[in-house]
Amino acid sequence: MPGLAIHELTLAQFRSHRRAVFAFDGRPVAIWGANGAGKTNILEALSLLSPGRGLRRAGAEELARRPEAVGWKVSAGLRREGVFREIETGAEGLASRMVRIDGKAAPQAALAAVVPMVWLVPAMDRLWIEAAEGRRRFLDRLTLSFAPDHAEASLAYEKAMRQRNRLLKDGSRNAGWYEALEARMAEEGARIQANRAAAVARIVAAQAGAETAFPAGVLTLTGPEGDPQGAGALTAAWAGGRARDLAAGRTVVGPHRADLEAVYAAKGLPAGQCSTGEQKALLLSLVLANARALAAETGLTPVILMDEVAAHLDAGRRRALYDEIAALGAQAFLTGTGPELFEGLGARAQGLEVTETAGISAASERDVP
Repeated sequence: MPGLAIHELTLAQFRSHRRAVFAFDGRPVAIWGANGAGKTNILEALSLLSPGRGLRRAGAEELARRPEAVGWKVSAGLRREGVFREIETGAEGLASRMVRIDGKAAPQAALAAVVPMVWLVPAMDRLWIEAAEGRRRFLDRLTLSFAPDHAEASLAYEKAMRQRNRLLKDGSRNAGWYEALEARMAEEGARIQANRAAAVARIVAAQAGAETAFPAGVLTLTGPEGDPQGAGALTAAWAGGRARDLAAGRTVVGPHRADLEAVYAAKGLPAGQCSTGEQKALLLSLVLANARALAAETGLTPVILMDEVAAHLDAGRRRALYDEIAALGAQAFLTGTGPELFEGLGARAQGLEVTETAGISAASERDVP
C-alpha cells in the first residue's frame, strides 16, 4: 500500500458526471471507454485536489455540468502516511472555487502539502515542437511540485511586470516608478530562477533511477539575451533596457521568457527533431523522474495522472511504463480507449469502464487484462 493514496472520490454535477462515487484500494487504476465517455473528466476532478486550474486549465464556471449549471463539487478521502484526510473543492453558480481540507476552509496553495501530484495530458505531446509558453508551463508545474512557494513568487512577479508594462505602454519615463517595480520583479524573478534550476537538477538526477528503458533527456534552461540570472543581473538588465522596452511596449527579458530545451541523450538529438514516439517517451521519462525525485525527497510517491497515455507508444513501451509505475509504488490513474491498451497490468491495477448515455457518464468496475 503506498504512503499516499486516494481511497474515495465523489463527483457531483461535474462535467458529464451527474453523480459518481468511486472506491480505490491504492493500486493503479486503468480507466477505459469510448472518446467522449467521460474518462478525462475523472482525471480532471482528481487534478483539482492539487493547486491551480487542473489538467485542462479550466475556469471554475466551466466545470459545472450542463445544462443545469448549478455548481459542482469534488470530494475525496485519502490516506497520507496512515492519516486519513478529507478534501472538498467546488463552486456554486458563478461563485469562485472553494477549498476545504479536513472540514476547514483553506487556500488552494495548501493542497500542495496534502496531495503531491504529477500529470501528463495529450496536449503535452507537442511540447517540444510548439511555442516556449507551453514548456514554461510544464517546467513551472514540475517546479511547483518541489517548491510550493513557486506559485506565490510567480504571481508576485507577474503582477509587478504587468504594472511595468503599463508604464512602458504609456510611455512613462519616471525612473523612480521603474526602479521600485524592477526591484520587486528582481526579488521574485531570482526566486523563480533558483526554483526552476533546482527542479531541473532534481529531474536530471532522478532519471538515473529508472527501472526500465525509458530514455534520458539532457535538460537546459535558456532565455533571451543571455538570460540574466540573479536579482542583481535582472535589475541591471531591466534598467539598461528601458529604451528598448519602451519601443517594444513590454518587458523583453526576464524569467517570463525562459525556455526549457531537451536533448534525447542516447541519440544526441534535440527533442523537437525526434520521432513522435520518442518525444512521448522522453516526456514520460521526465514525468516519471519527477515522481521518483519527489518520492526520494519526501518519502511519498505522488499521485500520477496520465490521460490517453498509450497514444504514440508501442506495446513494449507501454509494458515498460506499467512496470515503472509498479516499481515506483505509485497510485496512478491511466486512461485509454480500450482494455487491451492496459494488457500486462493485470492484478496490479483496478479497472474502470466508462460509458455515456444521453450526456451522463457512468463507470463500472472491470478486470484489467
